[in-house]
Amino acid sequence: MNEDLQMQDPLGDPKNGHILTRAIIETIHEPLIVLDEKLCVIAASQSFYTKFNVNAENTQHHLFYELGSGEWNIPALRNLLEEVIPKQSTVRDYEVSHDFKMLGKRTMLVNARSIEFENVGKKMLLSIFDITKERLVEDELKNLLHEKNILLEQKNNLLNEMRHRIANSLQLIASIILLKAGSSSSDEARKHLEDTHERIISIASVQRQLDPTGTDGTVNVAPYLKDLCANLTKSMIGGRKPITLMVYAESGSVTSDEATSLGLLTTELVINALKHAFPGGEGKITVTYTSEKDAWTLLIADDGVGYSMTEEKPSGLGTSIVDSLADQLEAKLTRESSSNGTSISLIHSIPSLA
Repeated sequence: MNEDLQMQDPLGDPKNGHILTRAIIETIHEPLIVLDEKLCVIAASQSFYTKFNVNAENTQHHLFYELGSGEWNIPALRNLLEEVIPKQSTVRDYEVSHDFKMLGKRTMLVNARSIEFENVGKKMLLSIFDITKERLVEDELKNLLHEKNILLEQKNNLLNEMRHRIANSLQLIASIILLKAGSSSSDEARKHLEDTHERIISIASVQRQLDPTGTDGTVNVAPYLKDLCANLTKSMIGGRKPITLMVYAESGSVTSDEATSLGLLTTELVINALKHAFPGGEGKITVTYTSEKDAWTLLIADDGVGYSMTEEKPSGLGTSIVDSLADQLEAKLTRESSSNGTSISLIHSIPSLA
């Protein structure tokens, strides 16, 4: 009787559980076929017949590679499957791209596993998952990402060009103001024009140094401050004064707006130190930036005479500018001054989300 049942059903004796196996095969959503040791089809799911427009008559008892119009006769896949049954191995997510007669260009994931039924030998379960849409979406996302990167690069190039043009225009305006200051007969007017010249130069310097903006809109603080101070040294000190300007900066990044405020604040404080801290003409200014996980600190210090020894106290337009920039950065501003020098620190703490 068992032999008669085996002839009726290629999966074998019902006592071996083939009724449940067939029920699973016939109801599974994705295409699934069962192969014998010679890779002949002995059963297939209805989803396989529907997907590839075939039927049981032209599928069962045919070699897997002969199905349809030989669409599955892919040498690499064939060699792979021929190793599954003898070695009792498993094939997982083997990707096949092929132009199928009824479906067109498709990308399939093939999974294969060797199984063994009692009294009927080894078999192979082969599942086929169509991932064509997923691959098309992935390719589209890759193309969109590539286009996005191109647009970001173009945007950064335009921004850099705009900053250079703004800086050049400011430089021209500053030069005109300096010429006016030189020809002014009023000491007070000359002083105001010179102050205006210095502040325009500081804005121009900040604009030039914003070039290192990343694709995420942030600026790496360390090279930004170093380049900014190098430019200040060149334009404000040069070889004319025995004053050194040093920068000590740790790694860290801020937004472009924050970098602008940091640059303007640093420039204002450095220029202020150059003007008032060294009546003897010699000294040192240090700019220090430290960064931690939830805070950063900017310290600008000099070894000059301090506020108490100078004519000007920490008040006026420069002080108002510094206070305003500190407010924009939401940073705590601290001033300390003595006969050994002046230090001004800003501490910005990132609010906790807890």
